[in-house]
Amino acid sequence: MTDEAPAVDPDVEALDTVDAESAEVIDEALLEEQPLTVEDLLEALEAVTTERDQHLNDLQRVSAEFANFRKQTDKRNAEFAAHAGSRVAEALLPVLDACEAAAQQGVDGVEPIAIQLRTELERAGLQPIADEAEPFDPNRHEAAISEAADDDSEGPMVTQVLRTGYAWNGRVLRAAMVKVKG
Repeated sequence: MTDEAPAVDPDVEALDTVDAESAEVIDEALLEEQPLTVEDLLEALEAVTTERDQHLNDLQRVSAEFANFRKQTDKRNAEFAAHAGSRVAEALLPVLDACEAAAQQGVDGVEPIAIQLRTELERAGLQPIADEAEPFDPNRHEAAISEAADDDSEGPMVTQVLRTGYAWNGRVLRAAMVKVKG
């Protein structure tokens, strides 16, 4: 007698991974040394195929959920970054106003700083709201002074910008203070 294990057919060995019911049928046939029938093998194959399909469906569902999670996370991160940038820009608006006021008063050396600060903020997404002769928009303008309308005007119009307003990527940070006619 030898201690070697009996040789097992590789096809039969692969069937060990099928579900419990099919495995019992195959094990009984092997123990009773009955030949495996085609029906037994087809039943085992069908069970393995069903299990494979279930695992594939689970994998596809989890992959889709993960892809959706990644998209939502990327969107939230982008919104958070944009909001953080707008908060920094909003905090720098008084500095920009002070630089522009100092430049208007003729203080030497301030104008290049104001220009560079405005340029960098605009490159990051800041948009000035300071258009004269445009229709008054209460979402973008704050009326400081209002004058009587002409008979020819179609509605309230901005005649002078008293304080520049700013938007950050389309969202108004500070409304422009304007003089309105009409």
